[in-house]
Amino acid sequence: MKFPKGEAMLFIYHGETDPYFNLAAEEYILEQGRGAAFLLWRNGPSVIIGKNQNAYAQLNLPFVQANRIQVARRLTGGGAVFHDLGNVNFTFITDAPEHGEIDFKRFTDPIIAILRQFGVTATLSGRNDLLAHGRKISGNAQCVYHTCDGRQRLLHHGTILFSADLSRLSGALQVSREKMESKGIASVESRVANIRELPGYRGPDTVEAFLRCLVDGAAASYGPAWEYTAEQTAVIRQIAEDKYSTWDWIFGQSGEYRVCREKRFDFGSVSVSLDAHKGIIRRVSFSGDYFGARDTAELEARLAGCRLEKVALTAALAGCEKYIYKSTSEQLAGLILGYS
Repeated sequence: MKFPKGEAMLFIYHGETDPYFNLAAEEYILEQGRGAAFLLWRNGPSVIIGKNQNAYAQLNLPFVQANRIQVARRLTGGGAVFHDLGNVNFTFITDAPEHGEIDFKRFTDPIIAILRQFGVTATLSGRNDLLAHGRKISGNAQCVYHTCDGRQRLLHHGTILFSADLSRLSGALQVSREKMESKGIASVESRVANIRELPGYRGPDTVEAFLRCLVDGAAASYGPAWEYTAEQTAVIRQIAEDKYSTWDWIFGQSGEYRVCREKRFDFGSVSVSLDAHKGIIRRVSFSGDYFGARDTAELEARLAGCRLEKVALTAALAGCEKYIYKSTSEQLAGLILGYS
């Protein structure tokens, strides 16, 4: 098999499955690369949210934590997607046209042509999904990127669901039952499917064999896969460490939202209501039928300005038993984050 002929591409493939590394690699190629590039890659279990999304509104954090699913934020907009080793990702990077417009058809057409060789007839539906037999098999996202030296580059990347664990996909992105209002962009729920389960599919049985077909096809069309040097790998890992794996990038970019949660504990019922912006609590209040030796207003004032993360909340809630009798900082932090 071969990819459709088009502009010359630098083909990049490696076995790295860390989502932070792979997102950092895209930024590295955007900044340092010249001309066009095509990348194939996979991530371990992870949720990748869109650049403009509110992480707290999109994720089922208890499920994500319990299942050791990594959370990452990408450069492109769009909705949250679940990745695992049963999902193959592709990226096109090229110089952007002067008008800098988004064009999904240009970059999904080659993928549609490849899928057709496996017996899968896919179509671009709506703004950014590939559908086959009425079910979503690929989500795509795109952005125009401005380099530090003033160039304009275009990034398009997408997924190909081959044998992903769809139960974990739905669990990780499950909307919480608690009341939550967000000014971020909400993900659109779609019916999804793995392509190997579709009628008419006539390709390999395993994702590894499927990926090998894609690698061989890309190499036949664009030339042998190019690999990063040790020095380039070190730079990419530094970008991943300094940006993509940080709380500030993943959660600190979240917009305004409000959340109310309630739980019955042995010491009484507790309700918490809070307003937050960019992952920082602006206002929080407790109510319930609990007892306390001190007014919870003091505890609420202490939480203002605190990050919405377990370590920071647990520290800020130290001594909470004086305000909510017999409570622990771990219990209240869990309630605030939705783990209780």
